[in-house]
Amino acid sequence: MLGMFLAALDQTIVSTALPTIVGDLGGLKHLSWVVTSYLLAATVSTPLYGKLGDMYGRKPVFLAAILIFLTGSILAGLSQTMIQLIAFRGLQGIGAGGLMVGAQAIIADIVPPRERGKYMGLIGGVFAVSSVAGPLLGGFLVDSLSWRWVFYVNVPIGALAVAVVTMRLHLPSRHTPHRVDYLGTALLSGGVGALILLTTWGGNQYAWGSTTIIGLAIAGVVLLALFIRQEGRAKEPIIPLTLFRSSVFDVANAMGFTIGMAMFGAIIFIPLYLQLVYGATPTGSGLRMLPLMAGLLVAAIASGRVISRIGRYKMFPIAGTGILVCGMYLLSRLTISTTVLVSSLYMLVVGVGIGLVMQVLVLVVQNDARPREIGVATSTATFFRSVGGSFGVAIFGTIFATRLADQIKQLPPASAKRLAGGVHLTPAQAKHLPPSVHADFLHAFSHALHGVFLWGMVMAIVPFALSWLLREVPLRTTLESAAEPAV
Repeated sequence: MLGMFLAALDQTIVSTALPTIVGDLGGLKHLSWVVTSYLLAATVSTPLYGKLGDMYGRKPVFLAAILIFLTGSILAGLSQTMIQLIAFRGLQGIGAGGLMVGAQAIIADIVPPRERGKYMGLIGGVFAVSSVAGPLLGGFLVDSLSWRWVFYVNVPIGALAVAVVTMRLHLPSRHTPHRVDYLGTALLSGGVGALILLTTWGGNQYAWGSTTIIGLAIAGVVLLALFIRQEGRAKEPIIPLTLFRSSVFDVANAMGFTIGMAMFGAIIFIPLYLQLVYGATPTGSGLRMLPLMAGLLVAAIASGRVISRIGRYKMFPIAGTGILVCGMYLLSRLTISTTVLVSSLYMLVVGVGIGLVMQVLVLVVQNDARPREIGVATSTATFFRSVGGSFGVAIFGTIFATRLADQIKQLPPASAKRLAGGVHLTPAQAKHLPPSVHADFLHAFSHALHGVFLWGMVMAIVPFALSWLLREVPLRTTLESAAEPAV
């Protein structure tokens, strides 16, 4: 739980600081990249961590992930350019991938699936608490010290995690002879990376029909096709294709992918809305996101305890995704005149929806997998959720920037001329605009944001439909080897 706290804290602590960071180092156009580099690195590293954990044991791999994460944190705090920050955020992401996979795989190693629900609920609770602490702490550090302390604060927390894991986490030592599929890892990383760059640059830095975008599309498809071929031939694939013979595994991961797109892609814009429309400080925007985090916390812990008690789980993904669809629609109704109370209620609905479904999907995948494949099954589930988040951040960032530019062009000539570079405005810069121009900018911003949340709603409808196809498998009550998963 300490390791998960470290990774989740850094994922959210940056949110309220992002406008200040990108304003200092390069403008709003880089906002999605600071998040995307972290998510992309965490995504492509998760399958490798699952295999390494199966080979050498969870504890040493978990500790290595913490140390990589801390190194990235220190270097990110020392960044002098946006390129450096994006690169070091990627290094942080490589460590975070091991933390998220390791935490869940360790629990799967020592707790039977029937009892695992309440533990996964607590993991979800840790995620929620860190999500609450992250924006608040990030805003406080930005307001009181500097955005660099958003990264430096990880050092004492990480040192505590290393000490506790070293002294208190007792797991059986393991050194199983395996072969790591490095070629498969490289092909997967290259393919996913190319497609993320395509969605990030397309229609923004390059035209959709440009040579660069077409080349990235071809490279992504070819590399992923080669990856699938490699996994079919490798003696020990990084993602065994046999896992996909289970309909439960397929549906759960498809749900995780699309929920990741909706959640990560849309929610990163909430702090921006709070700071621009309400004029909230970074700390204030963190406080105003408390309803979302409280909904996630209560729903995750409560659903986990109920699952452990009744041994059934299907109702929770159905309810959670349905509530998430409603929540995304409500967010799309946000305007410059929406009251704080109403926006808080909208965020509460989104938090409850996420809390009811996210950790349950990991439990479903682990219960369906054979015990000797727990590590790779967990890492695969985390991979699909993370890659969905990476695509979501990139796609919604492009949607937002494109819509905002179009809205600015439609403003009165005086405002449109003054806001010609409005896509790159920070909240601090927006406050200093003349009143009439500021009002026009907020109007354009609000309309641009509608599209982001409406697309989030459309994305959330997909996992809601898939949740009805999720077959319920009785939760095992032991850690002993299970039968082959049913097709």
